[in-house]
Amino acid sequence: MNPNKNNSNQKSLTTLWKVLRFIGRYRFLLILSILFACITVVMQLYVPILFGDAIDQIIAEHQVHFHKMIYFLGRITTLVILSSIITWFMNMINNQLTYRTVQDIRSKAIRQIQRLPLSYLDGHSTGDIVSRVIADTDILSDGLLLGFTQLFSGIVTIIVTLLFMLSKNIWITLLVIVLTPFSFFVAKFISSRSYEMFHKQSTTRGKQTALIEEMIGNQKIVHAFGYETTASTRFDEINQDLKEYSQKAVFYSSLTNPSTRFVNNIIYAGVALLGAFLVPYGMLTVGGLSVMLSYANQYMKPFNDISSVITELQNALACASHIFELLEAEPESADSANELTDIKGEVTIDNVSFSYDPSKELIRDFNLNVTPGMRIAIVGPTGCGKTTLINLLMRFYDVQSGSISIDEQNIQEISRHSLRHSFGMVLQDTWLFEGTVRENLVYCTPNVSDERMKEACRAVGLDHFVRTLQHGYDTVLNDQVNLSQGQKQQLTIARAMIVDKPMLILDEATSSVDTRTELQIQNAMDELMKNRTSFVIAHRLSTIKNADLILVLKDGDVIE
Repeated sequence: MNPNKNNSNQKSLTTLWKVLRFIGRYRFLLILSILFACITVVMQLYVPILFGDAIDQIIAEHQVHFHKMIYFLGRITTLVILSSIITWFMNMINNQLTYRTVQDIRSKAIRQIQRLPLSYLDGHSTGDIVSRVIADTDILSDGLLLGFTQLFSGIVTIIVTLLFMLSKNIWITLLVIVLTPFSFFVAKFISSRSYEMFHKQSTTRGKQTALIEEMIGNQKIVHAFGYETTASTRFDEINQDLKEYSQKAVFYSSLTNPSTRFVNNIIYAGVALLGAFLVPYGMLTVGGLSVMLSYANQYMKPFNDISSVITELQNALACASHIFELLEAEPESADSANELTDIKGEVTIDNVSFSYDPSKELIRDFNLNVTPGMRIAIVGPTGCGKTTLINLLMRFYDVQSGSISIDEQNIQEISRHSLRHSFGMVLQDTWLFEGTVRENLVYCTPNVSDERMKEACRAVGLDHFVRTLQHGYDTVLNDQVNLSQGQKQQLTIARAMIVDKPMLILDEATSSVDTRTELQIQNAMDELMKNRTSFVIAHRLSTIKNADLILVLKDGDVIE
């Protein structure tokens, strides 16, 4: 026995159970859907009995009970109309059930991303995470919708059909039951192989999305370094893998329907043959045989539908497994409820050690005492731990030994929101979202007056440029508004000025502006840093000349 197949089956069942827990929140809709499925199936399966009764009213030539035939046909018409109405309501419920479940999964995924540590986000590409939240949940919704629409009805149809067949003839029913396991065997044999391929397909699709996003987002770099051929080769390799997994998944899944149809046609032929022998002996009427043939066909149809549903569900469960890997990733460590209040800005770093890779220590026994209002410049070669130190201060990563305290409070005992809310921050990598200039400037501080906002822009030399835009501060920043890297950085510096926090972190805040603008911004930042504890990561001498303390880092140690 192949252990990989057992693992795939086990993983598929585990994932299904997780999905059912989400569906369980809407158990009322689920119960209503199953109830309507039962009602419609009973109605639809009662119709062949009425047809059989109508056929039996034809006794012989010139001996037809037309009034009884009309009675049965009237009942058939009523049942068909009622069944159609209830089926419509059932489909509406299934839509609600499916999309509410997927909405919950997507919402939880977004909340989970907000709670995940940066180490997880650093270890997974943006494209892969986006693929899980969007593409995988779309496929899951399609699978669930098909499952709710056909799976419940199919199962109920099989059970009720057998009961109706038993009421007509036990021997034909036993024949059908004996031959039924062949359909289950065929469906199980194929579905166990298709799940693995669908899972690989989902994983490879995430890699492809990540590569596409990376290449499109950095086309200038791609062209500048002549990386086009290599990028195309990488894409072709991933695309080839995706093609192979997709072809195998579709191949295995496409075998299900014709295979079960073959078994079902054997069952149908068996019913017809046995019925033909029973009719002459009076054990079954002609109308009864037509009923049994109709039921044999009705009985087989759900197997074909269920086999298609199982194929879609295998794909959906493979994608769901991909989503649950994200949902079940280890979140940030438990947060404290303590808040920072009346912040003076005293920072103490005591014997801190940290490494991203356990085999390679980055910061060792780091010590630093910062009094309120000090300006600390941090310089050193690339990879020496400058940005890592900022990540530890903001608790984007937690120290592995030692402690960091603010106003004699260990930051491990302070809520992350309170800690981060105490810092104004300007990073080397500027970040602006698609919105107006005003919305970008007052990000998280919506009650700021226009005068204060414009004062911050004047301080960094941006006010004149903003006023020249078509709608001024209400201009939407998108692909049609071309901002230089320096102007983007001016916006982020003005944003930090507006926030007005008791402590500041400036990570190469003027790296993308020209010398003239830098002087203007430097004066504004000097004003901004007055009476504030400030940590400045810099390479330029002009940025650090007014610092109270300059730390020169190398390999995680203060060397000067």
